[in-house]
Amino acid sequence: MEDLISRESRNLGRALCIITGASKGFGRTLALQLSFLLKPRSVLMLVARTADQLNELKEDIVNLNASQKKLEVFCVQADLEEAEGVEKTVQAAKEASSTEMDHLLLINNAASLGDVSRFAQSFTDPAEVNRYLSLNVSGALSLTAGVLQAFPRHVGLRRTVVNISSLCALKPFPSWVLYCTGKAARDMMFRVLAEEEPDLRVLSYAPGPLDTDMQLQARRSSADLALRRSFSCMFSERQLLSCQESGAKLMKLLLDNDYPSGAHLDFYEL
Repeated sequence: MEDLISRESRNLGRALCIITGASKGFGRTLALQLSFLLKPRSVLMLVARTADQLNELKEDIVNLNASQKKLEVFCVQADLEEAEGVEKTVQAAKEASSTEMDHLLLINNAASLGDVSRFAQSFTDPAEVNRYLSLNVSGALSLTAGVLQAFPRHVGLRRTVVNISSLCALKPFPSWVLYCTGKAARDMMFRVLAEEEPDLRVLSYAPGPLDTDMQLQARRSSADLALRRSFSCMFSERQLLSCQESGAKLMKLLLDNDYPSGAHLDFYEL
């Protein structure tokens, strides 16, 4: 965190920054780190399903940024699996935005691991698969589209969309058919977006194996024994990454702003 503060001469502008899945884990860390990189009168919008955790995060951000009293923090309790949640988030962004904004930053972090206790051939119910894809693919696309429509291209506005990706977008993990499928679909979705919108800065960032609740679920529940053992070994040997360490690399990518739009970049490649 101190390294981020020391970069105060570099910033992300007077921004409207929207982070989904912000209440815990990697999303929470990104919100805290980004708060130091926004110019005064920026707006930080925190989106998640859990109101209590969002409000706690807001209080932490406000306390940490006491000297930047003009940083506004808004909490949006919304389920992005549902159309109402997407619409609520887009509307909140419209209401929170400022005419002085020079940067729109949307970080699509909200995601779920899905049922990793079963193998692909067990998913015979389309409704179950569709429920997973509603949050992890449909919700991300619909929110991104809604936000970009609400804030169209114009002179003086930089627009950036980040997709929190994974190695699973590129490599198959046994018993992780839902997660791998969702991540691969999201990567392609944002690659298409980068092709369609040349002015838009698009990045898919794979943060590496993070020490989070999702990783705990992976160690306990993965049906594939070799995968479960691999994750357990990484945990016991302290090879998992902290959210702070991985988040700092994403902050540097956003500050440097020299990545190819639409690129998939992994923590270990940087």
